[in-house]
Amino acid sequence: MSDENNDFWVFGYGSLMWNPGFAFVESAQARIWGYHRSLCMISTMYRGNDKNPGLVLGLDVGGSVTGRAFRVAERNVNDVLQYLEDREQITQAYTPHFLKGRLDDRRQVRAYTFVCRHDHRQYAGRLSREKCAHMVATGVGDRGSALDYLASTVEHMDELGIADSELHKILDAAKKL
Repeated sequence: MSDENNDFWVFGYGSLMWNPGFAFVESAQARIWGYHRSLCMISTMYRGNDKNPGLVLGLDVGGSVTGRAFRVAERNVNDVLQYLEDREQITQAYTPHFLKGRLDDRRQVRAYTFVCRHDHRQYAGRLSREKCAHMVATGVGDRGSALDYLASTVEHMDELGIADSELHKILDAAKKL
């Protein structure tokens, strides 16, 4: 469940990149193959509600994704796993996985992350840019707006040099609504 050095890594591709919420001893840019970042998960709690659902990111099948990997001290692994379970798995919309990735310094790691479940009611699949923008613009939940979530994610991705022009286009369209 860890890399060849017995380190425990967590991979963030959305808000975990800029708000991990747990102690870590190292962070690095990382790439994982076989999945891509997608604005494909309906949020009716954190970033939306039943009347105006928001939209948040998930890892979906295909392609590759660049994000942040966080190395967790061995003594903190169980606490971090519990924290991530509480944060990410309220509705069981994701499946936890250990995925192989490569850090920006070329080290190979296995990182713990969450992949969206296609069979879950919150999985929206591939939506048009216009539909994504509308849901981002109108979704507000317990942790704020979907617009703030996407804006923070895009801002931090820009700071990290992680390109995703489609998220920029959706964000720009949502701001205009």
